[in-house]
Amino acid sequence: MKLIQLILISILSMINFNLQADPPEELGKVEWLRDFEQGLQQSAATDKPIFLLFQEVPGCMTCQRYGSQVLSHPLIVDAIEELFIPVAVYNNKGGKDAEVLKYYEEPSWNNPVVRIVDENRLDIMPRLSGAYTPLGVVQHMIFALERRQIAVPVYLQLLYEELQSEQTGTEKATLSMYCFWTGEKQLGQIDGVLSTEAGFMDGREVVQLTYDPSLISFEDLVEQGMEVRCADNIYIHTEQQQKSASKVLSKGQIRQASSFRPDRAPKYYLSHTFYRAVPMTALQAARANALVGSGKSPETVLSPGQIRWANQMKNKKSSDWPNRIGEDIVSAWKW
Repeated sequence: MKLIQLILISILSMINFNLQADPPEELGKVEWLRDFEQGLQQSAATDKPIFLLFQEVPGCMTCQRYGSQVLSHPLIVDAIEELFIPVAVYNNKGGKDAEVLKYYEEPSWNNPVVRIVDENRLDIMPRLSGAYTPLGVVQHMIFALERRQIAVPVYLQLLYEELQSEQTGTEKATLSMYCFWTGEKQLGQIDGVLSTEAGFMDGREVVQLTYDPSLISFEDLVEQGMEVRCADNIYIHTEQQQKSASKVLSKGQIRQASSFRPDRAPKYYLSHTFYRAVPMTALQAARANALVGSGKSPETVLSPGQIRWANQMKNKKSSDWPNRIGEDIVSAWKW
């Protein structure tokens, strides 16, 4: 009975929040509770940690960018709402907001601060301040979940891998094979591969991919491609790739990269399903395409919001499925 009451209170709070004419830009797209005590009650009832945001509303450009660029990323929004109890505390207001601010000794009129706490108000992680990027908050959430021994969903792990790789640096590789649709399916499931694109180079069918050299070496990438017959020839982009390829391929199989022409049907397997209408990151699309091509559901790599989106598309005619493959997930995330 207690849990039902808490759920009803939460729903009413969310409805009231969403009826505001213009939700503050500083809070992004997350549906926040504005009562910390209510958040504590829900945390105790659900065993979910509290994602406690201290934010200046209205705020400076840093606060606004945090809302529009970090707290509006669809997968981050899904993770905060699915795995945590989101509570927003204004650091420039009185009343209950000021009481919470005082309890945690947070400064007023400050840039965004995130604290992940339990139902007893105790910090699960050190406070997050100064890391005003998607990577900062995603990493913080994952570490907090691991500390609480809560399973980290695949979509959040993949997002972390992409964001981390963007920071540390990526490289491009181009492999040719007998069928680039098969190539995308096989290469798209290799750990360390971040994106795949089917196309042509020198008249041959190739897959051009982006990978993280800190997760997989070029030599290992080529060897795994050869194992699934998706590395008949290698197109070299750097001198280091030339040296690495020479260790596993004959001279006749190594070529210099030239102009790349993408195929007209990107992500062949995914594009023939209603999942093509679901906005995804590049890594999600590569994995989802590989799963569909192997006869498996791609929903293992999707977030709850993406699955809801897919269910809406499933009930429409195929001619009404827009193709969002290759689109930026944030820009494409419009119902």
